Amino acid sequence: MDFKRAHSEEQRAQRRRQILDVGAAMLTEMPVAKVTLNELSRRVGLAKSNVLRYFESREAVLLDLLDAETRQWLAELEQLLQPAEGTARERGDQLAAVVAGSLARRPVWCDLNSAQASVLDHNVTVEVAIKYKRASRETIESMAALFLRYLPELGTQDAFRLVATTLLLASAAWPYSNPPQAMLDAYAADPSVAAMRTDFTDLLTRSLAVTITGLLVRHDDAPVGAVALSPAHPSVS
Repeated sequence: MDFKRAHSEEQRAQRRRQILDVGAAMLTEMPVAKVTLNELSRRVGLAKSNVLRYFESREAVLLDLLDAETRQWLAELEQLLQPAEGTARERGDQLAAVVAGSLARRPVWCDLNSAQASVLDHNVTVEVAIKYKRASRETIESMAALFLRYLPELGTQDAFRLVATTLLLASAAWPYSNPPQAMLDAYAADPSVAAMRTDFTDLLTRSLAVTITGLLVRHDDAPVGAVALSPAHPSVS
């Protein structure tokens, strides 16, 4: 790839997009842990110092990719979550199944989301952190609105609680459902421990269904429509 120094903002944006495209392609081939700045620079065709002109660190690249993946997932989820009939419990179970199934089809998002708190939130400046958190707040509000539209019985505050729980459960379930080779070999060698291997879709579906049922039963929220979506909601990292 032939890179020349970018002089205009449009050229800089194009360079950033090219770097992100290469990073996205790498994530389809390898886990987040194996994506290095050296390899990214090599594939882009730039010296590492030149890549750092556009992104301050590997983590800054990955945070941008996580935001893009999240927005793509929400666009898909909006199409999947069409109005449905049934009791609140039935629609809650359907919501859990749809969300879990859609995330299972997005391994790159799952891997990035699982690495966010322990990896991606590190080695970035305050400016990058603020940029990502602002973008994240927008997607969280959009997700809560989707949940509330599909299951209005939740109420606004519980819709945000469900978003927080969804992100945390997905983050924890993904690495447990995708163990390293040593664990896979152990499951194959000893049938008595094979049952301990977890299935991501099943685990997330059941966990979200239980969470939704609990929120509906407790229902310590304000009446639907009484509170507008606003920044004053439970925080989600």
